[in-house]
Amino acid sequence: MKDQDTPVPRRTVLLQAAGLVGAGYIAGLPAQAAAAPSTATTSPAAPEPAPYQFLGPGEAAFVEALVNLMCPADAHTPAGVDCGLATYIDRQLAGSFGQGAGRYQQGPFRIGKPEHGLQLPLTPAQFFKAGLVGANAASLRDHGKPFAQLAPKVANEFLVALQAGKVDSPGLPLASWFNELMYPLFVEACFADPMYGGNRNVVFWKMVGYPGLPATHAINIVKYRGKPFPGSADPKSIADFS
Repeated sequence: MKDQDTPVPRRTVLLQAAGLVGAGYIAGLPAQAAAAPSTATTSPAAPEPAPYQFLGPGEAAFVEALVNLMCPADAHTPAGVDCGLATYIDRQLAGSFGQGAGRYQQGPFRIGKPEHGLQLPLTPAQFFKAGLVGANAASLRDHGKPFAQLAPKVANEFLVALQAGKVDSPGLPLASWFNELMYPLFVEACFADPMYGGNRNVVFWKMVGYPGLPATHAINIVKYRGKPFPGSADPKSIADFS
C-alpha cells in the first residue's frame, strides 16, 4: 500500500477464496504475497442496476464500500459492486438464508466451540443488521467516520483488526460476524453462479479458469485432468441452459 488512496490489493484474497493459494484471507495482510497475474483478459462488466431487496441506504453504503475494498477494479474484473457482489449479498439476506430457514432457533444459546458455529438467537439477517451497526459504531469511535467514508487504507486496517477480534462492540462478536457471515457471503458472491446476482458476466470464473455448469463436464473431468481446459474462457451459467 503506497498511500491511503491506493486500491487495496485483492488478487490473493480472491484466489485463496477459490482454493488456489495458501492461508490468510483479508486483502492487504502484510504477510501475503501477490498471486501471479492471469494472462487472460476480461471485458469490464456493464453495471446492471437493480433495487435492493433487503439493504437500506446506510446498509447498502457499508456493503458496497466493503465489496469495493475487497474487490477493487483492476485488469481482471471490475470493482465489487459492478461485479454484482452487493446484489448477491442483498438477495441472500432477503431470502430464506437470511430469514434462518432450516435453522434451530429454540436455544438454549450457550458459548460453544468454533466447530459448533454461531450460538446466537438471531437469524443471519438479524445478525447482519446488528453487526453492521456495531461495526459502524466502532468505526466512528476509532476513526471518526462510518466505515463507508473511511479511506481505503484505513478501512482495510479496520477490517483486519475486526477479523482478528481486536475491534470491540458491547455484547456482539464482531469477529464472528465478519468471519462467519460477511466473508462467506463475499466469497459466495464472487464464485456462485451468476443467476444468483454475483459473479456478473462470469468474470471470476474466467479469472480462475472454471468452465461453469459442472453437470455438462463429466467427461471433461477425465479428459482434461491435470491439463488446462480449453473452454474455460467461455464459462456457462445455469441460465445459459434454461
